[in-house]
Amino acid sequence: MKRLVFLSAILLLTLAVGCSQPASDESAETKNKTTFVTIGTGGITGVYYPTGGAIAKIVNKKRDEYGIRATVESTGGSVFNVNAIMAGDLEFGVVQSDRQYQAINGEKEWEGNAQSDLRAVFSIHPESVTVLAAVDAGIKTIADLKGKHVNIGNPGSGQRGNAIDALEAAGLNWETDIKAESVKAAEAPGLLQDDRIDAFFYTVGHPSGAFKEATSGRRKTRFVSITDTDELIKKFPYYAKSYIPAGLYPGAANEEDNPTFGVKATFCTSAKVSDDVVYAITKEVFENFEDFKKLHPAYQVLTKKSMLEGLSAPIHAGAMKYYKEAGLM
Repeated sequence: MKRLVFLSAILLLTLAVGCSQPASDESAETKNKTTFVTIGTGGITGVYYPTGGAIAKIVNKKRDEYGIRATVESTGGSVFNVNAIMAGDLEFGVVQSDRQYQAINGEKEWEGNAQSDLRAVFSIHPESVTVLAAVDAGIKTIADLKGKHVNIGNPGSGQRGNAIDALEAAGLNWETDIKAESVKAAEAPGLLQDDRIDAFFYTVGHPSGAFKEATSGRRKTRFVSITDTDELIKKFPYYAKSYIPAGLYPGAANEEDNPTFGVKATFCTSAKVSDDVVYAITKEVFENFEDFKKLHPAYQVLTKKSMLEGLSAPIHAGAMKYYKEAGLM
């Protein structure tokens, strides 16, 4: 009888453990589940790459709370990032505001193929369309680029479109009036210092590692003014006047602020990305706003209000949820 009672107790204990085990495993699995997201940026010498890194750093601090692990990928830039987001190869990407506008409206590279699932999250730093030229090339204005070797940027980059717009506004045809090179921005400083090009375009926030490199070599350089921009801005409303502050690059020949025009860097995603993930990333960036601004000199001009400007694609529902909660919209 005692043996029967003992065996019955063992049986009941085994059943109890067996019944409770799946719930325990399920709880642990849920707790340990991680959502991996990748942020597409640009060349490693620009501001896009550290921007993606800054966002990932803030989000990853709350990995245990949100279950999100963010990584950063150096890419070909805005057009690449839009296409990769739409293909599901990236969850997020930094995109110039003009490229965001063109993608959602089916223009330029997306002519007749509007990217209707593209979503805006927030905008970041202003980016100036910047031209740096060798002093010995005798280039002081955009018109002086005629007949020169000029890098306009790799296909798929936002800067390439900006360069073409700037040249056309000055009455120059990029295919016939200049000797155009199409390399990535990171390669251009070396080409300039090696006398292989006379000037290069780069749309970027300042200060920029690429221009620090390009203005620190043996070949003297100067920033080229772009002043006749009124008609350009009227034609393309995503552009705005800008300038490169004097003193940022002591190696350049410029002694005064250099006028130009520019766009804004924007943080984009797809409508298919989870509302919870977008909400968490938006919340962490905005609720750590002062810490975020300290992560790169280009962010010092940011305000929470300015980060909601320049968004021509619909705002993602997850981001909108946070903005409404925070009273920003």
